[in-house]
Amino acid sequence: MADPKKDNATSNAFNGSQAPGNGDAWGTVHDQPETEGVQAEGGVGSKGASDAVQGAGDPDEEVLDAALEAEAAEVIEEAMAEAEAESDASAAHDEAAEWKDKYVRLHAEWDTYRRRQKEQAAAQKALAAEKLVSSLIPVIDDLERSIDYAQKNGEEGLLGGVQAVLTKFVDTLKKDGVEVIDPKGQAFDALEAQAVGTVDDASQPDETVADVYQKGYKIGAKVLRPAMVTVTQGGPKRPKPEEE
Repeated sequence: MADPKKDNATSNAFNGSQAPGNGDAWGTVHDQPETEGVQAEGGVGSKGASDAVQGAGDPDEEVLDAALEAEAAEVIEEAMAEAEAESDASAAHDEAAEWKDKYVRLHAEWDTYRRRQKEQAAAQKALAAEKLVSSLIPVIDDLERSIDYAQKNGEEGLLGGVQAVLTKFVDTLKKDGVEVIDPKGQAFDALEAQAVGTVDDASQPDETVADVYQKGYKIGAKVLRPAMVTVTQGGPKRPKPEEE
C-alpha cells in the first residue's frame, strides 16, 4: 500500500512548489523570467531596449513624414497660384468691361459730334449761299433796268449802264472775299494763270504776261479759276527777287 505522504512530496517536487532537499532555492532560481536574468547581467532590460529604439525614431516614418509635408506644401502652393490666377482673371475681366464701356460711350460721342459738325457745315453753306444771293439780287435788278432802258430809249447810254452794273457786281463779290486775278504786265505765275500762247517781245523780261484773255478769281489762297494769258519770250532774263 502506497504511502500518502511520500506521494505528496513527489507531486510537490514536480509542480515546482518546493524542491526536495533544497527548499526555496529551487523556486527562487527557476521562477525568475529569463529577461530579468539578462537585465541582471547586462544592466538593461527588454523594456529599456524597446524604449531606446522608439526614442531613436523609425527611418521609414521620417521619410514618409517628409514626403507628406512636401506634398502638402505643393498642394498649398498650387491652390495659392490658382487663387491668384482667378483674381488676375477677375481683375482683367473688370478692366476689359470698363474699357468696353468707355469705347461705347466714346463712339456714341463721336457719332454725335460728327452729326453736329455735318449739320453745322450744311447750315453754314446754306447761310453763305443765302448771303451771296442776297448780295447779287440788286445787281440783277440793275441789269434788268439797263435792258429796259435800252429797249425804250435805244442803245444810246447802254454801254455806261452795263459798265456800272459790272463794277457793282465785282464790288459785291469782293465784299464776300473774292479776288480778281488780272496779272497783265506782271511775272507769269503758274499757280494763278494758265498760258495759252507766247508773244515775242524783247523789251519785256521773259515770261511776262502780255495779254489776259480771261480773268481769274480766287478766295484767299484757293484759286477758283486761273486766268488765261499769253506770255512774252525773247527778252532778258527776269531778275530773281531779292531774299529778305
